[in-house]
Amino acid sequence: MTVVFFAIFFLSLLFSFVLTRYVRDVASRRGWVAMPSHERHLHANPLPRLGGVAIFLSFSLSMLAAAVMASYVPHLHSAFSLKTLLTILVPASLVFMLGVYDDLYTVGPYVKFAVQGLAATMLFMGGLRILNIPVLFGEHQLPWFVGLPLTIVWVLAITNAFNLIDGLDGLAAGSALFSTLVAFVVALLNGFSLVTVMTIALAGAILGFLRYNFNPATIFLGDSGSLFIGFLLSALALEGAEKAPTIVAVAIPVVSFGLPILETSLSIIRRLVSGRPVFTADREHIHHKLLQHGLTHRQVVIVLYGVSAVFALLSLFLLWPTGSSLGLVLAVLGTGIWIGVQRLGYLELGELARVAQRTFEQRQIVINNLAIRRATEELKVARDYEQVCRVLEAAFDSNDFDGFDVQFKLFPSEAYPFRAAESGAQPRRGEVSFQGGKSRRSRSLDGLAAWTLSLDLVSSANRHRGALVVHRLYSQRHLQLDINLLTTDFPTVLADALDRTLQHTVQVIPHPGQDDQGFVAAQAG
Repeated sequence: MTVVFFAIFFLSLLFSFVLTRYVRDVASRRGWVAMPSHERHLHANPLPRLGGVAIFLSFSLSMLAAAVMASYVPHLHSAFSLKTLLTILVPASLVFMLGVYDDLYTVGPYVKFAVQGLAATMLFMGGLRILNIPVLFGEHQLPWFVGLPLTIVWVLAITNAFNLIDGLDGLAAGSALFSTLVAFVVALLNGFSLVTVMTIALAGAILGFLRYNFNPATIFLGDSGSLFIGFLLSALALEGAEKAPTIVAVAIPVVSFGLPILETSLSIIRRLVSGRPVFTADREHIHHKLLQHGLTHRQVVIVLYGVSAVFALLSLFLLWPTGSSLGLVLAVLGTGIWIGVQRLGYLELGELARVAQRTFEQRQIVINNLAIRRATEELKVARDYEQVCRVLEAAFDSNDFDGFDVQFKLFPSEAYPFRAAESGAQPRRGEVSFQGGKSRRSRSLDGLAAWTLSLDLVSSANRHRGALVVHRLYSQRHLQLDINLLTTDFPTVLADALDRTLQHTVQVIPHPGQDDQGFVAAQAG
């Protein structure tokens, strides 16, 4: 059988090598080229993007050759199922034609999903379906109304995942080659079947095409190629899952398709977090990020080939599923993905990390928020200026601000507050300032790098009293406070408290003939 595999592989490779060049030349003469019209495009010259035609024809011709060989090779004949081949190839051809039309014209995402969903339904009707999800439901077989949408979601996800990473010369095709080789090895170890023939034929078609698609490319894969390859791999995974052990059937395809699945997941998360439509194109894919880090076009492709090879190797470890091997694979995958994504520097993921951190710090945030809310309620019933000062000191004593300064002016009918008179300060042009916070007990903020937030104190009677200025030193620690609590009701309530208490302030007047310890309190007014 080794000779048969090599024969099919080299036939497909030869077909692809010849047909890719022919398709490239015909597409160039007829003007079926992709122009660098968008900012996200990384090519400078117009290039044909119908490489999928060569792959489709090469794969089809090699499968035809395999069917002829089956008449002379008994083992191949017993494994060659025409029904299974048509079940996969007919909907795959439908997806391929969709891709060709999209390469020549333009097809919207919803039309693409509709056609791909129809093709996935054809697979389901032909017997290629998700029967169970052991991780979630054990060995219980799923009813058709659950299995059908799951099958459609699987096919759409893998099909469009390979389409999504088709952004650099040779990237999508190279990544697909690694996944195809994994599918071939898994199928071969599970017993000779049609899947082994189809995967080795697809591998030859992709490798022959890569001769012209690797940087600097002379032809692009196009949607006709990326959609066809993605759909075919998703269908072959469904077919191979029927003969594989449970953990192999579920885990190996997911891990071997690791790079396109990771790219798709990151793209969806990024766009949802940033509030952009999911189908919006951008320049923040993994390969774009690597280019921004200074790598050349070819270096990025080689690095991502390495990533695809690691995913493929780890998926093969699951051929011998044990608790230790599964745990090791998951640990390596999780650690590698976490470090890699962190190094890429996605702003959206940084924002999610900040939200997660605030979740862990939520208890302190609640404590600080309650301090401001409690101060707001106490200021509403404060009876004198002294109480206003104590409320402010309590509110800012332990929160994330390092100091505060209340600067307000006195109106002619208002007396000088007791606390200001006791400190020996004299009003300057009818203004009073009261400071507090952590910085007043330890050190001044003067000369230190700090930022300030100034809030105008305007009473509910629309009378401007002054300003509340809060200070905070620059540091790495996050502000654990809902700033809206300070910027909404708090300034108005504080201004109303000053209006109310300063009208009844007790003024301090030294008593004639007494020492400095004796005071007589006289009611202002």
